[in-house]
Amino acid sequence: MKKIDTSKIKTYSLKGRESKVRIKDFAEPHRKGGTFRDFFSSLPNILASKDLKEVAAAVVQARKDQRPVMLGMGAHSIKVGLNPVIIDLMERKIVTSLALNGAGIIHDFELAFIGQTSEDVDKEILSGAFGMADETGSMLNTAIKSAADDEGIGAVVGRMIQSGDFPYKDKSLLAAGYRLGVPVTVHVAIGTDIIHMHPSFDGKATGAAAQNDFLTFCSLVSELQGGVYINLGSAVLLPEIFLKAVTLCRNLGKPLQHFTTVNMDFVQHYRPNTNVVRRPTQGGGRGYAITGHHEIMLPLLAAGIIEQLLAYSISPPHRPTHFPLKS
Repeated sequence: MKKIDTSKIKTYSLKGRESKVRIKDFAEPHRKGGTFRDFFSSLPNILASKDLKEVAAAVVQARKDQRPVMLGMGAHSIKVGLNPVIIDLMERKIVTSLALNGAGIIHDFELAFIGQTSEDVDKEILSGAFGMADETGSMLNTAIKSAADDEGIGAVVGRMIQSGDFPYKDKSLLAAGYRLGVPVTVHVAIGTDIIHMHPSFDGKATGAAAQNDFLTFCSLVSELQGGVYINLGSAVLLPEIFLKAVTLCRNLGKPLQHFTTVNMDFVQHYRPNTNVVRRPTQGGGRGYAITGHHEIMLPLLAAGIIEQLLAYSISPPHRPTHFPLKS
């Protein structure tokens, strides 16, 4: 077989080549006694750690500019113990609104009520006992049915927990939102949550309150210009809600082109990457996908943000109560 002749290959000087990896971007070893700020700064400015730093910087810039930082999250983030971290971000006026799915209010309620949550589904499904805790169904459904015409699920459940006899209300996201005046919206798909199986469930009341929360969420998204939207662990529902809110706001002429979106999950899925990271930022802004376990990545991001914001006094953004349908 004839071999190719490589003697006339054209080469160039390595010194003149553009390279993607530079020593100046390398990590620095951790020093004993060093601060968290030192550690965060020491992470390499390459790939995921570079993205994490840029997301932290985007949040810091948004709050310095008094722009919103919206957090949409699945219930798993509650189950891995992140409520204290998220409440701290709310109290520091870093997270300016919170969006949950229906499972979120269930786990948040149970933690506030008895200090524990998350039943053994594999065991309970065999007897049909899965999801049949009386207090969870009756108390949440009663609260939802008490919603006034302009109230959402997040507001009424938050009020119930904050004003009721809940020994662990200080660990409740919904109670914190009600106490702090931070909007908490809840987005449900009927049939997906255990409280929908209970005889106390009222589909009409749930739908009406969920619609109010969707319109409130749209109002918050309408002011996202220059802000940040973080999707934490919701694979389907909240990415779909966010995409619809974005197009609704643009349809009404709201300026919504330059903002940052982030998807944080331990597995990257199609809908969050398409409907949060890519599609909404096509005309401007930047989308990020951060992969890792919630119980590690969110505290890491939160600490990086807090360290950078300590020098600034943060004011809350304007928070409309519902979406202005005619504007």
